[in-house]
Amino acid sequence: MKLLVTGATGQIGWQLLRTLAPLGEVIAPSRAELDLSDPDQAAHVVRDIQPEVVLNAAAYTVVDKAESEPELARIVNALAPGRIAQELARTGGLMIHYSTDYVFDGTKLEPYTEEDATGPLNVYGRTKRSGEQAIVDSG
Repeated sequence: MKLLVTGATGQIGWQLLRTLAPLGEVIAPSRAELDLSDPDQAAHVVRDIQPEVVLNAAAYTVVDKAESEPELARIVNALAPGRIAQELARTGGLMIHYSTDYVFDGTKLEPYTEEDATGPLNVYGRTKRSGEQAIVDSG
């Protein structure tokens, strides 16, 4: 199996590399090789590699700075994951996307589930939620 991991230098990505190694060929491009600030380039890399699974652990995660860089956060957290998912829809690949609890408003008194209504309160949460929706919309 060919697995593509984005964000391999981050906390989740680093653990994924270690965990996935026995399952097949794990490809972990650097940010320069797969730049989520360029959604078309990211989709092109996925098209070239043709992985069976993309594990998207990359994101614009500087929560406070996202307020002053909302467009970059939107591109990295929403547009790029959507483009990758569209490419995978064409090839029959699977996408596993790591999101955040910031997509919720934080008012629930018990743990959130995937079925709960979202209500992000900041740019970071809104862009991550938009990314989730773009992936769903890709088919």
